[in-house]
This record gives sequence, C-alpha cells and structure tokens, in this order.
Amino acid sequence: MKPLDWSQCARVESIPDKVGGAWVLRGTRTPVKVIFENLEVGLTVDEIIEQFPVSREEIESVLEFVASSLEQNAA
Repeated sequence: MKPLDWSQCARVESIPDKVGGAWVLRGTRTPVKVIFENLEVGLTVDEIIEQFPVSREEIESVLEFVASSLEQNAA
C-alpha cells in the first residue's frame, strides 16, 4: 500500500519550522497523528475536541481524506 499523500488534503499543512515539519491541521499546531493516536486508544471525536483545539469538521475532513485515499489505493 502506498503511503498517504497528505499534501493532497486541504485541511492539513507541513511547515518545516512548525512542530518539526509534522503534518498539522491547517492554522494550528495540532498534529494529524494526535487524532489517530487518540482514536486508536478509544477516545471519541467529542473527547478529542474537548482535549485539543480542533473542530468536528476538521476531524471529519481528515478521516474522509484517509478513507478516500484507502479506497483509491485498493482499486
């Protein structure tokens, strides 16, 4: 499987001097990785929103991007 091309996701950005160049939600310092790590340990979207400066729309957009990318890779 090919790695995800985060540069194609409009909701994220990677800036070398910002959070070490990690992919973060655009305009924030919240790494995309944090969303997935927290979902993996069982937090809900609402719990993530309570703990980090992110919106439901941002989380849903990132999840939709991943789902779409996985579908394209499977085809």
